[in-house]
Parts: sequence; C-alpha cells; structure tokens
Amino acid sequence: MEQMTLFDNASQRMSPLASRLRPDSLEDFVGQEHLLGEGKILRQLIERDQISSMIFWGPPGVGKTTLASIIAGRTKSEFINFSAVTSGIKEIKEVMNRAEQSRRVGLRTVLFVDEIHRFNKAQQDAFLPYVERGSIILIGATTENPSFEINAALLSRCRVFVLKALEEKDLVRLLNNALKNPAGFGGQNVQISPDAIRAIAAFANGDARTALNTLEMAVLNGEISADGIRVTEEGLSQCISRKSLLYDKTGEEHYNLISALHKSMRNSDPDAAIYWMMRMLEGGENPLYIARRLIRFASEDVGMADSNALQVAVAAYQACHFLGMPECDVHLTHAVVYLSMAPKSNALYTACEACKKDVRTMRAEPVPLQIRNGVTGLMKELGYGKGYEYAHDTEEKLTHMQCMPDSLKDRTYYHPTTQGEEKKTKERLEEIRRFRES
Repeated sequence: MEQMTLFDNASQRMSPLASRLRPDSLEDFVGQEHLLGEGKILRQLIERDQISSMIFWGPPGVGKTTLASIIAGRTKSEFINFSAVTSGIKEIKEVMNRAEQSRRVGLRTVLFVDEIHRFNKAQQDAFLPYVERGSIILIGATTENPSFEINAALLSRCRVFVLKALEEKDLVRLLNNALKNPAGFGGQNVQISPDAIRAIAAFANGDARTALNTLEMAVLNGEISADGIRVTEEGLSQCISRKSLLYDKTGEEHYNLISALHKSMRNSDPDAAIYWMMRMLEGGENPLYIARRLIRFASEDVGMADSNALQVAVAAYQACHFLGMPECDVHLTHAVVYLSMAPKSNALYTACEACKKDVRTMRAEPVPLQIRNGVTGLMKELGYGKGYEYAHDTEEKLTHMQCMPDSLKDRTYYHPTTQGEEKKTKERLEEIRRFRES
C-alpha cells in the first residue's frame, strides 16, 4: 500500500507512465531525426501545413501514435484514433461520415489507424473515397512492410515514412525526463544510478514504451524511505535481465564481444563462438544483429570454400525474424557451429577490397565497345557490340574476348584458395586463364 503514495491522485495511478509523458509538440518529441530534424522532409511538410495521407512504418514504441497526434494539433485538425484490431467496416463508415460533416464546415480530420495492416482488403478499400475527396487525412501505422500489407490503391495515395527504433541515447533522455517531469516522478526524489538508466534503455531495445514501463516497475519496486525512493540493482534485476546491467550494446563491451565471436569462428573454435554469442544474447543483444554479422562472416571468411555457409546464415536470420527470442537461440547456435567448422577463405573479401580501391582511386573507364549493347541503329554505327563473341557458340564455352578496360586488362582481383570447395574453383579459374593467355 505504501507504493500508492508515489502518485498524487487516483487518475495518475490508473494512467501508465508512458501515457502521462506523451509529448504534444515536435520540440518534445524524441527520435526520428532523419524525418523530423531541421530541414527534413516530414518536418517541412508539418511546418508548412502541407500534410497529406501517409503511412508510418516502424517497430513498436517509436512514437507513431504520438507523432500523428502532434501533426493533428500542429495543423489544427480533429484527431481520431482508430484501431484496426477492434473496428470493422461499420465503424469505418461512421467515422467517415463524421469526418465528411466536419469537412463541410471547414474542419480537417486526421484519422490515425493503428495496425492498419490488420484490416482486410474490403476494410482498406472503405477508406479510398474519403481519402480521394479529402474528407480525411489518413495516417496509418504498421509494423509490417506496407508493400505487402497495404492495398496498392490505398498505398498509392499515401506517402510512406519509415520510423526507426530509438537509439539508446534517445531512451536515456526519455528516462531522465521521466524522473524530472512532474507528470512522471518529478518531486519524488527517485535515486537511480546512470548505469541502471542505461541498462533499462538497453533492455528496451529501441522501444520507448518498454523503457518507460520498465522504469515505472523499477520505481514501484524501489526501497521507500523518508528521503525518497531508491532503485537498487536487486530490484531492477527483477524487472530486466541481470545481464543487461553488464552489457552496453553501444559501448566497448559490445564491440569486444562481437569481435570475440567473429574471431572464434574464424579460428574454427565452435565452443568459444557459442559462448560469446550466448553472452551477447543473455546481455539483451538483438538476435537479428548477431544474425546479420553471421551473414557477413559467411562471405567474408568462408566464401567459396563452402557457399552453403551463406545459405545457412541467411536461414538463421529468417528464423530469428520469425521466432524471436528465446526460441531462435538454437538457430543461431546452428549457424555459429556451421560457420566455425566450415573451411575458411577470405578470397572474396580481398577481391572486393582490391577492386573497391581501384574503382575509387582510378578514372571511370568506359565500357569496351564489344560488350556494349547496340540497341539502336546509331549505336550499331558507332561500333556498339562489334566484335562481341558469344561464349555459348564455342565448344569450351569460352572466348578470348577482353571484358576489362584496356588500362585494367591485366588486373586480377579474385585469387581463390585451395580450401574446401574453392579448390575446384581455383583449378577452373587457372584453366580459364591459361586458355585466354594461349
């Protein structure tokens, strides 16, 4: 019962911290600098009052609802919050009629549809005539790819803005504001360490709502005294994984651990690789980040020595996307062990880097005429395609035709090793090069 004294009145007790701290201006909105920073496109549209129907695509807790509300207030429009989970065509038409009446008296309506991807085709089509007439400014929010989940007719009438997961610094700013803001814990003398704040931000994984809800739980479970409320490490560990307190996803330990994983796999040490991967997962790392690094490793360190490595790594990424934690940990372990035990070759990486250097430092050479496509009469007159040799017309399926620019004709980038399946590639490439030199 003592915990109830944290709030001044019953209404505050009933309202979650995230709701109490919802900003009502662009100046107080945190994150999405790529859209709302000075001079950025969405900010300009809002400030110039030139908004049109749009789709906000992004993960949960990044401010889609809040931003829609701010837009409505900034443009002096009526704001209607509509959920695709609890509404059908009947409710859509009722809201549309209300918006149409408002339009006739000169009032604009911003209709925010949360989880718009949950509407079926018929429900989405019900919005079309009202969007076309300008009865509403539709702002749909979705966590799914609009290209697949939103009808083409409706999508073509909306601008899509991609909202990103909040960065840890953004979440730290939100949490510190919650501790100082009178609508949050301002005036209650909450004692919580900067490390604990960062741990909550890391645990939230880009989700502002999760961050604020976790802070609220931690404060409610804090030690209450005459001096205020103290959030202890023990209390916080009940709200988040204890390991999150020991792992900063943007600090040195983050880079140390991913380096340890990468180098353990490169050294064909599956036990060490599993250990470092699990340290990251238990510390709250996004499994998709680890999966992305495995995909990179598959081509950078295994490459043509075992091309199946790339397929395994991509499959692990898909499994992480479908299942999430904790179920996907075994799929990551599968990929980590496969990559650790695969034969190693960095020939693709060295070829990529060597060629990249030439492209960046040397002049942009013209494409040789013989491998240009002469699709018009003028092009053919200029020699486009002249001298082209069709490899399939030869018994060897090879020709002596030069495909490199003259200044680079002797340059080689790819030097295969004898590891695994790449040994066959090496033998084949040597045979091809001997043929062309003869």
